[in-house]
Amino acid sequence: MPADIPVKTTSRLLATPGPCDYDAGMSSSETTRVTGRHYATGGGVQVDISGGRIDAVLALSDRSAADPSLPWIAPGFIDIQSNGYGGQEFSSPELTVDDVVQIVSQQAAFGVTQFCPTVTTASFETIGHGLATIDQAARQSKSIDYTIAGIHLEGPYIASEDGPRGAHPLEHCRPPNWDEFQRFQQAAGGRIRIVTLSPEYPKAIEFIARAAASGVVVAIGHTAADSAQIRAAVDAGATLSTHLGNGAHRMLRRHPNYLWDQLSDDRLLASLIVDGHHLPPEVVQTIVRAKTSSRVILISDLSGLAGKPPGRYATQLCDLEILPDGRLVIAGQDQLLAGASQPIGVGVANVMRFAGVDLPTAVHMASHHPARLLDRREISLAAGDSADMVLFNLRPAAGGRATHLDVVATITGGRLAKFGCP
Repeated sequence: MPADIPVKTTSRLLATPGPCDYDAGMSSSETTRVTGRHYATGGGVQVDISGGRIDAVLALSDRSAADPSLPWIAPGFIDIQSNGYGGQEFSSPELTVDDVVQIVSQQAAFGVTQFCPTVTTASFETIGHGLATIDQAARQSKSIDYTIAGIHLEGPYIASEDGPRGAHPLEHCRPPNWDEFQRFQQAAGGRIRIVTLSPEYPKAIEFIARAAASGVVVAIGHTAADSAQIRAAVDAGATLSTHLGNGAHRMLRRHPNYLWDQLSDDRLLASLIVDGHHLPPEVVQTIVRAKTSSRVILISDLSGLAGKPPGRYATQLCDLEILPDGRLVIAGQDQLLAGASQPIGVGVANVMRFAGVDLPTAVHMASHHPARLLDRREISLAAGDSADMVLFNLRPAAGGRATHLDVVATITGGRLAKFGCP
């Protein structure tokens, strides 16, 4: 932890743990004080933490509050869609518990205090292995279990058409099957909290109703469904649009189409990838205005190749390429995206610029709104809240037009997660 981070500790609670030592300080009852600028008020605050919870939030003196070197303090980000990191996908027959620990450990560097490991379209065996391995990792560590808010199953029940299918393998796209899903849920130890599917299949609506009744969030995504099918899906219990505007045909009829259908239905929240590549600024602005900011959730949709340097990479699906500007594409061209490589904090910063929202609104898109979706308590930096916080700085890019969010520290369940675990 750099010396200039304004954290004072009277115990080992926030002492920097060893590499990937995520259980450090979990049961400490000592008090730690963190200072910074409150994300919602802009005022300087002192946050006292003990036993993994916030004891008190006290205003700093005027002189301290005016210090521009103080980082912002905000609720930790909750990323409901992240496919892996550093060269490892969760959807892999070779995934190990150690792989899961490494990916979970890296989340702190992004300001993420909880997230949904995302398993994507693959064979039954590969999906089952990924789900079981994530569950095993969570059962072996209290802190891994704490950080994993649930598993997101993106597919395999998605459209098989080019465009909506995205980079998901065609041979494994298939209609929803409740018996198969129950076997997936069993493999996951009951941890599947979100399933993304397309409601265009004959038995999809029945599946949606059963999944929603079981407590699983049903999301519409990678779909070629018509208006009636979208409406029926929402009537049956679907509550989310997965990365709205992406995983779609390159050419759509003017109207009606499945984007307008989802955009106009107030019963659907919309998750967005606002990395500057997946959606043009004007589209982000339009979606935020149409859905209203309260119905937007920011996600990273990180690929397993995120964190790797620019270059060409062979994967089980096909050759992929990370371009110098950070875009992750199918190799050999620069338009067909194959996942994301930027963390969720990039979206927090970009949505302020693209949609003209203020900092509290942007932060809530990455914290309060996903918490509400997953039926979790929102962190408001108040006494009694879990000590799940991110400290960050905002800085303008060249020319002062863009804003970058630089994570300074992340506190998860009252502990400081060490960045850059090997």
